Amino acid sequence: MPVRIVVDDREGNSKVPSLLRDEGAVLDFAQLKVGDYIVSIETAIERKTIQDLISSIYDGRLFVQCSELNQHYQKPALIVEGNIADLFNVPKEMNKDNLNILGEGINLIYDVLAEIVVDFRIPIVHTLSPKHTAHLLITMAKKSILEGKRSNGPLLKRIKKSNPEYIQQLSILSSLPGIGNKLAARMLEKFETPHRALNASIADLARIPSFGIARAAKVRKVLDYSYNKRATVLQRTLLDDLDNI
Repeated sequence: MPVRIVVDDREGNSKVPSLLRDEGAVLDFAQLKVGDYIVSIETAIERKTIQDLISSIYDGRLFVQCSELNQHYQKPALIVEGNIADLFNVPKEMNKDNLNILGEGINLIYDVLAEIVVDFRIPIVHTLSPKHTAHLLITMAKKSILEGKRSNGPLLKRIKKSNPEYIQQLSILSSLPGIGNKLAARMLEKFETPHRALNASIADLARIPSFGIARAAKVRKVLDYSYNKRATVLQRTLLDDLDNI
């Protein structure tokens, strides 16, 4: 019996859907509001290439997506496609300052991934290529059938998307260091607008449940840090290296 997988329309440009068909999967394409692939009524998967992972970290999108996965699915997962180790293969001629910047960026990536696992409790699976991603999705779908997690009805859920302005506000706040979607939501609840939250004192931030003085001081330090041209090189260096992989 072939497995059935729901695929987000925007995944059509990747190689994964055609590889899924090659392995015998029956695909239903839809404009998914949460996740990129649905393999059971309990499990939706967000798929990120290394480049998309970095972009979604910098614009705060990743935390919002993880929050929505948790909200609507009991067993969500994040697939990171590609080899993060390739980020360490930097040109020999790269100067010391750029090496330091690249190192800071890689540390940020691992900080975010750790937060997803620990705070959001979403497992992260690394795959080396679209072929490996397709094989993993097939395996997950088959496992859900064996465990009786499939229903005779459609896999798609009726999901009402959150207010777009609220999502954008969460994205702004969750991009701060150590601030996931949960703390971003608490910041909005306390201060009502991102503007007020971003101008809050260390003491006011520390009063938010689970925030703490150390985290508040770190956030305040980043917000008050004077502009430095080195910082603008960070994302460009990472993305340029990824383009050459």
